[in-house]
Amino acid sequence: MLFVSICNLSFFDTRFNAPHLNQHHLTDNLMQHFDDTSAPNSRREWLKKASLMGSALLAGHAPEAAPQPKAPVVRRIPISVSSYSYWHFTPEKFPIENVIDNAARLGFDGVEVLHRQMADESIAYQNKLKRLAFDSGLSMPLLSIHQNFLQPDLAKRKADIEHTFKCINIATQMGIPCVRMNTGSWGTIKNKRQTNYYQTGIEPPIEGYTDEDGIKWVIDGMGECLKYAEKAGVVLALENHWGLSSNTDYLLRMYNALKSSPAMGLNVDTGNFVGEPYSGLEKLAPYATIVQAKTYYGGGTFYDKEMDYTRIGKIFQKANFKGFVSLEFEGKEDPNTAVPKSLEVLRKAFTYTIG
Repeated sequence: MLFVSICNLSFFDTRFNAPHLNQHHLTDNLMQHFDDTSAPNSRREWLKKASLMGSALLAGHAPEAAPQPKAPVVRRIPISVSSYSYWHFTPEKFPIENVIDNAARLGFDGVEVLHRQMADESIAYQNKLKRLAFDSGLSMPLLSIHQNFLQPDLAKRKADIEHTFKCINIATQMGIPCVRMNTGSWGTIKNKRQTNYYQTGIEPPIEGYTDEDGIKWVIDGMGECLKYAEKAGVVLALENHWGLSSNTDYLLRMYNALKSSPAMGLNVDTGNFVGEPYSGLEKLAPYATIVQAKTYYGGGTFYDKEMDYTRIGKIFQKANFKGFVSLEFEGKEDPNTAVPKSLEVLRKAFTYTIG
């Protein structure tokens, strides 16, 4: 107890410099009380050593901050639903307003708008959809449109370029940052579902032309559209949407020829592959701007494909993909049951734990 008291007196007097404390007077009195027969020099030497030991003891008690393990980071990729999930080009359109309501109720993060499903192109209608999505807490990340650059007639290709300009204006008005683009098709197979086209992906060019002609037309047409999109601040994401783009080597040639444009992007559709999709996805995932994720509950509307989304999610995680994944349900089951099931699958596959 005496040792602790002396150390504490030395510590408090030194640290706080209290003028009313006289260390030598107090410690001398204490030591005299402790041992009146001790020699002064021995007593002072003992005090000096005790003070040093006390300081070391106090310093040793200062806790060092233990390194804290880093908490794992959970990346939750945003999931939207395409309005196409509720309407597969049947005569009666499913209202996009209803798609927005369903998306908000089910917990999606956004709605992809299929241009051909819009009731009209009026500014009033566009603003209505934009306001409804905003009030529902939903993004509209993608406007999916159609065009065909695989046409020998230059006037027809220019008409599709003008159509794309118009759709870029629609995207701008609706606050949609990205437009889905197609290469188009040669049109030499009239009814693809009655052939083996979806098993081979091979469509012969129009007589007198080659795929190389088509690749050039796509690059030229996309180049014109990109100039317009750059001014509007809209991304044009070229999709592997069958036709010429079913060949992933062709698709990457076209993408690489155009990627210097800040408006150029790539839309990767998980279902639009000949055979198993995984090798193609590994090739395209590093370039993906946005992903369209197919599901086929009830059997496919055009073709059927088994999709291992746990594996697909890991492919995109490895590619460090951070953008939107948009559900495209393309099966025969009622979308009111298939869409919620699809969302559950995609949420699980595209939620990553990092670290």
